[in-house]
Amino acid sequence: MGPEHRPKKVIIVGSAGAGKSTLAKQLGLLLGLEVIHLDALFWKPGWVETPRDEWRAIQQRLIARDSWLIDGNYGRTLDLRLAAADTIIFIDLSRWLCLWRVLKRRVQYHGRVRSDIGSGCPERIDWEFFRWVFRFPTNERPQVLKKLEQHAPGKTVYRLRTPAEVGRFLRQMGEKAAAGETKSGRESGR
Repeated sequence: MGPEHRPKKVIIVGSAGAGKSTLAKQLGLLLGLEVIHLDALFWKPGWVETPRDEWRAIQQRLIARDSWLIDGNYGRTLDLRLAAADTIIFIDLSRWLCLWRVLKRRVQYHGRVRSDIGSGCPERIDWEFFRWVFRFPTNERPQVLKKLEQHAPGKTVYRLRTPAEVGRFLRQMGEKAAAGETKSGRESGR
């Protein structure tokens, strides 16, 4: 990313346990962008889902803003965010690492609510969620890659495949932010 590109509308996608929320928090600070965790908006107390039409309207309002950093998948509305984003980050880690992180998170936050989840939704894991994470590389990744290909022209896309790549990406963004590149007034014609 050169100095001509100043990310203003960033999305982070990937499997549960990939580190989307963690990266979003760190990157939001570096870029000076508001971080929006979709899980915190989608889940109402007691793990109640937001109705589909209401959920779509919420996201349309979010992406209409001048700048943001949104983390979360929600495949049925991913096209909305992909179309509006100027920068797309796909954290594409192995299923085993993601499963390990989900289990670790479950133990770490047992009975507590994480800051990136809706209030009144204590950490939990059920068989269906575990299966979703296990099947992500087979069922979800191909769909994400197809949608990325459709929406990638004219956008900056990062596909990070290892924790080391995520770390390097974050360090590079930090260096660019420190040098004033990502916060420069110049913008691309994308």
